[in-house]
Amino acid sequence: MTNRRQFLSALVATATTAAVNPTISLAASATSGPGSATAKKKRRIPWRNWSGSQECFPAARKAPSTVAELQDLVTAASGIVRPVGAGHSFMPLVPTDDTIISLSRLAGVIEHDEQSNTALIWSGTRLGDIGAPLAERGQALINMPDIDEQSLAGAISTATHGTGAGLGCMSSYVEGLQLLTANGELIDCSAENNADIFKAAQVGLGSLGIVTQIRMRNEPLYRLRRETEWMPIEDILAQVDQLADNNRNFEFYYIPFSGMGFTDVHNITDEESSRTEELDQNDGANTLKSVRDWLAWSPKIRELILSSYMSSLDKEVVVANSWENYAKERNVRFNEMEYHLPRENLVAAFKEIRTEVESNFPEVFFPFEVRVVKSDDIWLSPFSGRESCSIAVHRFFQEDFKPLYGAVEPILKKYGGRPHWGKLNTLSGADLAQLYPRWNDFKALRQQLDPQGKFLNPYLKGVFS
Repeated sequence: MTNRRQFLSALVATATTAAVNPTISLAASATSGPGSATAKKKRRIPWRNWSGSQECFPAARKAPSTVAELQDLVTAASGIVRPVGAGHSFMPLVPTDDTIISLSRLAGVIEHDEQSNTALIWSGTRLGDIGAPLAERGQALINMPDIDEQSLAGAISTATHGTGAGLGCMSSYVEGLQLLTANGELIDCSAENNADIFKAAQVGLGSLGIVTQIRMRNEPLYRLRRETEWMPIEDILAQVDQLADNNRNFEFYYIPFSGMGFTDVHNITDEESSRTEELDQNDGANTLKSVRDWLAWSPKIRELILSSYMSSLDKEVVVANSWENYAKERNVRFNEMEYHLPRENLVAAFKEIRTEVESNFPEVFFPFEVRVVKSDDIWLSPFSGRESCSIAVHRFFQEDFKPLYGAVEPILKKYGGRPHWGKLNTLSGADLAQLYPRWNDFKALRQQLDPQGKFLNPYLKGVFS
């Protein structure tokens, strides 16, 4: 690892010494925080999401330890009530000045069924805390996203997903759930019981009520062989369908202004656990930012340096338990826009986004992430009714994301994209109604379950009005 950093430093030093350049700062100014709060709000403890892009000053913050306590809190609340998980959503799904409720004390595996490979799990359980307890019961989640800090309820409520042409989002593996409504009623639902409520609540945005328990369909404990390989982006795009179809899990990342990307594939294996030397992705993100700063004066030299460095990186192979191989630690914060497109539009949309970013946004250094996801039939799932690909564009959390996303979002929409519910987008309720055939059915059911709008904060009220 040290030799790799020394190699990159030497390349940058050679380039900067050989060039005469002014000092140019292309980093956008850090985004200012939300507008000034009233004196009353300033006396409250603020809630912020992971990236710091969302903030509120709730009058009450609750963390019940039993469902009965949760029922009392919801029925007694006079204003808006919003459930909160790990705060990994970039959209304003949580902010309210009334009551936010954390389910962090309702966590853990409740029971499991060996015959059906299912497990009933408290909704406040973090994804990273599910793998080991399930393994003790001989089970594993069928798929996971690449961040495991989210709560299970938050993950399914926003259709959080991993990657794999034959694998759906996490919501598609929900066999049943328990929903607490605004009047304190507990509704158990599944495909056979309260089926419409189930199809709505699988991706419900916390707008129908509060999900308390979730029964997940799993599979027997398994181990994954993960392979990461760097190559020119043209080579990745030329074989993207083959890679997606021939591997259980497949995604690729592209490093802007480098011409290089890396593929990340997982397949089930019986091999013993092992690992080669790995590139620390958090360290890598900081390195990309430094190179951006050092070589801001010449995108061409920046690409030459990065491509030379990345071409020297070895293939990585990690064999580990599934939940240990899916997730990657993310310590460098960012904001993110991600849209889900018909899979056949992947290459064309990606090329257009790359051209836009590399022509007009030389300050961008965070990678693009591209994944594939199987279709489902969930009412508000972005993957409903079509095989999909996901394209995500990230921006360093201290930099203004609005100009970049303002340029990229029209491209994503042009190719039939539906936004990730937890990722930044500007779509209105009218826009979303055009993308979801069951939109009005969801709205009618939501109104029936919560006629007074107890679970609608300003953002959700705007979306569902």
